Amino acid sequence: MYHNKIYNSLRKRFRTFYPVVIDIETAGFNPETDAILEIAVITLKMNHIGILERENLLHFHVKPFQGARIDKNSIAFHGIDPFSPLREAISEHEALYSIFNLIHQGIKLNNCTKSIIVAHNAIFDYNFLTAAISRTGIQNNPFHSFVIFDTATLSGLAVGQTVLARACKKIGIHFDNNQAHSALYDTQRTAELFCKIVNRWKSLGGWPPNDI
Repeated sequence: MYHNKIYNSLRKRFRTFYPVVIDIETAGFNPETDAILEIAVITLKMNHIGILERENLLHFHVKPFQGARIDKNSIAFHGIDPFSPLREAISEHEALYSIFNLIHQGIKLNNCTKSIIVAHNAIFDYNFLTAAISRTGIQNNPFHSFVIFDTATLSGLAVGQTVLARACKKIGIHFDNNQAHSALYDTQRTAELFCKIVNRWKSLGGWPPNDI
């Protein structure tokens, strides 16, 4: 019983890291020049029997920063109108400030040391987030400076698929292609995928390791 209680915690499961699922929709592929248009994050929790679950959600439409490049091909791909007043967009600084506050609360509550980004093709989101942090000068970045969890890699291992929609369907998660490529929807599906993979590994006897 005591053994299970120790290992049924985010702190122990991920080496004191607090995993946060993130998706960013952008106006291009260059994090230094192209605008962030949407960002969503989902924090995670572990229940009393060690099952990983979704917890809190934040989602923001983001105003392009001054001088940002807007690539028309990217806009055509995801269909986001950066200048629509219906978006009720906020600045990068406002979005990051709210997100960081939520994450720091989770880090403290779970006795973790740093947060870690969980994303599909995570280096893309990591680079855009890093550029936005530098651009805004916002303090107290909760994320680890280089460690990330990439669900494309994890799902390639777990179910032999690396595309988000295909990985979700393969592992038994409904995926609506009509809702894809919005930060909110993709974050929800990525969080569900990550939890399924982690929980499946536990159910197969992979956690906790036999030598502890």
